Amino acid sequence: MKNTTQKFLFFAACGWLSVASLEAALAPAENYPEIAKSVVHQLESQHLSREAFDDRLSDVAWNNLIDGFDSDRLLLTQDDLKALEAKRTQIDDMMRAGDLSLGYDLMTLIQQRLHARKVFVEKILEAEAPFDFTKDETFEWKRRKAERPKNAEEQQKMWYACLKNEFLALTLSRELDAEEEANKSAEEKAKEAEKAETTFDMSEALKELSVHDVLRRRYRTIYDTFNEMDTETVLQFYLTAVATSYDPHTDYMSPMNFEDFSMGMDLKLHGIGATLRMDDGMIRVMELMPGAPAATDTRDIRLQPGDRIIGVGQGDGPIEDVCHKPMSKTVRKIRGPKGTTVRLKVIPVSDKTGTRTKIVDLVRDEIRLEEQAVSGRVETVKAADGQELKYGYVRIPAFYAGAVHGNRSEEAASMSRDLLKEIQSFNEDQVDGLVIDLRNNGGGSLMEALAMSGMFVRGPAVQVRNSSAVDVLPGMGHVAFQKPIVVLINRNSASASEIVAAAFQDYGRAIIVGDSKTHGKGTVQTVLPLKGDSAVYGANRITTACFYRINGGTTQLKGVEPDIVVSSIYDALELGEDQLPGALPYSTVQRADYLRTETVAPYMETLRSRSATRLAKDEQYQRSKTLIEHVRKANAETTVSLNETIRRERMRAERAMEKLQEEALAGVMDEDKTGPTIENDPVLREAFAILSDFIELRGGKDVPVRINGQFRQRFHSLFKY
Repeated sequence: MKNTTQKFLFFAACGWLSVASLEAALAPAENYPEIAKSVVHQLESQHLSREAFDDRLSDVAWNNLIDGFDSDRLLLTQDDLKALEAKRTQIDDMMRAGDLSLGYDLMTLIQQRLHARKVFVEKILEAEAPFDFTKDETFEWKRRKAERPKNAEEQQKMWYACLKNEFLALTLSRELDAEEEANKSAEEKAKEAEKAETTFDMSEALKELSVHDVLRRRYRTIYDTFNEMDTETVLQFYLTAVATSYDPHTDYMSPMNFEDFSMGMDLKLHGIGATLRMDDGMIRVMELMPGAPAATDTRDIRLQPGDRIIGVGQGDGPIEDVCHKPMSKTVRKIRGPKGTTVRLKVIPVSDKTGTRTKIVDLVRDEIRLEEQAVSGRVETVKAADGQELKYGYVRIPAFYAGAVHGNRSEEAASMSRDLLKEIQSFNEDQVDGLVIDLRNNGGGSLMEALAMSGMFVRGPAVQVRNSSAVDVLPGMGHVAFQKPIVVLINRNSASASEIVAAAFQDYGRAIIVGDSKTHGKGTVQTVLPLKGDSAVYGANRITTACFYRINGGTTQLKGVEPDIVVSSIYDALELGEDQLPGALPYSTVQRADYLRTETVAPYMETLRSRSATRLAKDEQYQRSKTLIEHVRKANAETTVSLNETIRRERMRAERAMEKLQEEALAGVMDEDKTGPTIENDPVLREAFAILSDFIELRGGKDVPVRINGQFRQRFHSLFKY
């Protein structure tokens, strides 16, 4: 009775009470109080700061929680927050008591507001022409730092403006789509038709609906997504808000999230090989992965892009209805052990009425996530003097490692092992130099970063400070490549990528090329299962240490600045550690004892000058620069016009820029998927040109590799990885 009364008072205070929804409200599972207490204990005892979870951090967790549930600040009003103000500094006490009710109460409140907003939208859209677009009005679209509506009345005005903006944008978008379609060549239309055979374009499916219906469906889907959340998802939301009060990279992983994390590091899962997304309460098949069970099925009745999955069964067992169920739960049902059978009840893409179904049975197999694996190729490039040189190009999307989970077998995923194979192949081909592409590499295993460093330099690779000491860690293994190197980075290169790029730069072993700086994540996270059983309790990913360059500075916040700046579109976006709330500060430690190879510094002035001259003449790069300036200007704007004439011209200009953006962001892949091409990627093209200049200036000599004396003996005792 006490808990029921408390819930009644909570929602009455917020002004939103629905008996039916309260009866169906989610509640913590039986073992969740134990999880809450364990999370706090681990945070306090294992985090780098060793800070107690007190009222100060409770206040930070409160802000994380509110912004996590309502990032656009349209669902919770200032009146709501006043009514809940007492909770702001009580989260620490509630967590220690195992009380998670605040997270579940807030989720229920959000569900109430989303339902109210859905009803509001449907009422407005009853009119055939619900808006007047001749007025000179604007809409504040960038709301993450905006004021929340004061009360329900002001909130509905914001909802109205938001809907008006969406209606106008969708209407004009369709108008401009029709213009572009009319201007497409027969070849462009043929290519799109060929792509449509293997992928499903949701935007094409939505074109069959009116603007009114698309928006009704959009708001209904948002409501359904939140209304169908399970208790574990709410736990994830709430404990993430608590964990990130320490820093942005400390996180709680529920059992389901920990499973996904493990598969990402291993680069494999067991399933059918289909890309899925939620669509109006059902699971839509978007794409079939080449070589996977779904794609290799040649039967008449088989899974197709665009099909909607409404039921899942295991082997010969009954098929369970999965409509309007959390997508994460359905995906877990589709996954399963290799060699087992999953049966799917499907509405075919060809059936627009949704009245016909088919049953597809598939035998699960191992799915390799190849897009995250190392890939390489040999490029032949003509130097300025006309000489043809052979270069290796290797793309490293992530520092993956199956060994993170105790698997050190030859079959376990290992970035460094895959990289070494590429390097050995380059050596056999007698390449003249190497471009290492670390763009968009968000990091991964520290051990893999050390193993990679050891292939190119001998000596300390990184310093790591924990709560009690600073350790100097050397690169591991034996030097495998001694030719000149260019390393490509961008704003999305983070963590382990920054360790490697920084080490190469500090040694003078390579020329670093790319955006004005990397992401700036200089912290170490350790995955710690709760109570020793992640399958039941989940795990914490806790910041336990901080990376430092061997020159003494951390990569935290500042990142790695390139030797030669060749900016991409990411340089204009609001990316980086310095954009994250609560990021740990920049700091320094003592410089490590190491010897520079000193191969880059003498040539940098000439290399920069030649690069600037080339880029000034590169039309593709200059178009990219125009786009970068446009995006910077657009990011500074927080409002858009709701006047149809003004907005149409703005959208025309935006579309012209979008074409440039597609080219700049494409990372256009060649046929064998080994990475962006010289023809379509001006940054990569310039990297090869810089490498050619470097080789010319150095006279084609190999790079000397020096070993710091104090590390000479340690290399022989380190385990191989």
